[in-house]
Amino acid sequence: MNKKTVKNVLPGSAAEEAMIEPGDIIVSINDHEFRDIVEYRYLVSEPELKIEVLKKDGTTEIIEMITDYEEPGIEFETGLIDDAQRCRNKCIFCFIDQLPKGMRDTVYFKDDDTRLSFLQGNYVTLTNMSDDDIDRMIQMRVSPINISVHTTNPELRIKMLNNRNAGRVYEIMRRFAENKMHMNCQIVLCHGYNDGRELKRTINDLEALYPYIHSVSAVPVGLTRYREGLCELAAFDKEKSRAALDIITEAQERIYKKHGTRFIYASDELYLNGGLPIPESDAYEGFPQLENGVGLIASMRDEVKEAVTLIKRGKKRRRRVIIATGELAFGFIREMADIVQSAADGVRVDVYAVKNNFFGGGVNVAGLVCGGDIIQQLDGKIPDADIMLIPSAMLRSGEEVFLDDTTLGDVSEKLGIEIRPCENDGFDFVEAVLGEELF
Repeated sequence: MNKKTVKNVLPGSAAEEAMIEPGDIIVSINDHEFRDIVEYRYLVSEPELKIEVLKKDGTTEIIEMITDYEEPGIEFETGLIDDAQRCRNKCIFCFIDQLPKGMRDTVYFKDDDTRLSFLQGNYVTLTNMSDDDIDRMIQMRVSPINISVHTTNPELRIKMLNNRNAGRVYEIMRRFAENKMHMNCQIVLCHGYNDGRELKRTINDLEALYPYIHSVSAVPVGLTRYREGLCELAAFDKEKSRAALDIITEAQERIYKKHGTRFIYASDELYLNGGLPIPESDAYEGFPQLENGVGLIASMRDEVKEAVTLIKRGKKRRRRVIIATGELAFGFIREMADIVQSAADGVRVDVYAVKNNFFGGGVNVAGLVCGGDIIQQLDGKIPDADIMLIPSAMLRSGEEVFLDDTTLGDVSEKLGIEIRPCENDGFDFVEAVLGEELF
């Protein structure tokens, strides 16, 4: 099927009024053909459109419509109107390369698609972009772009990504900044490679592109037990985590004095591994890097404390809740559960830390806990309860499936308990514990 085939037309839209139908093919817009969804959105951003349509019966129509800058209401059979671009890197820290064999094929797909960065917030390396691609992005003002930088040292980046094109990233980012395109950046820290002096260099280089680089996150490399034949890397223990945090904190203080923003933010994992307290919410300045695990705890902590003020007092309750989480988050979740228990008489919460045997290594975050480990470690060991809560991050996006292909139903049936995934949201957490709505 042609990738420009219309899948759906939104009710009440200009496209519906123009009698564009599912099965039609959009050939061009204002006499310009388009290659993907980003170029399509760029072309339809005009107030008046001339759309060439190949109808289902094989005839061609030229349709003129007035949209007043709103999208015409067309959804295509493929979201990108193109194939997703595969990653061409062989990064020394790639998590997908550390997965065990035998999982479903979709788990092993590596995308590195700048369009997904713009549309869905994915982080990309920019290594598979030609000069024409870069010119096209600048022309269309694609912004913001989320970039996996890791280091601005060209030689080091080539080594870390195992791609000879990787050394151009700062040159490309400088062009984006010159054209007032906004960016967010990510650094995956690998000890002995891009931490220490190299981390300082990267922060300084990225700061030079402020304000067009809006924020930078630093996260420690995740290591599983499936690293045979891969580059030898060390986990970020207490000492290494604190050393990285010292550099980040010094940079935050310096940059804040100069620009009024902390600019670079450390992931919650670095603080927890370093045995240091998570900063207060104000330190995250609106949480621009939540998707990278930066400020998740501070955000949820504030929400839980606010949510418990809405609990109806004096209500008779009799409820027992089980929470399964990762080893790293156990202390925090236990603290949040205690806050809810104290505010709601008759509610009891038991929290269990599930060790990640499936991935092994140093993997201890809640989002990578697998269903098989929950079954193995909790079967026959939990008390009778009304419900079990798990972080929704344990499940694949849009599915009730854990990373080990165990389903939510499998775990629920084996443990004999209803399981409810919880968003990383303090209000959702409190409501799930109580089994009632706050509003």
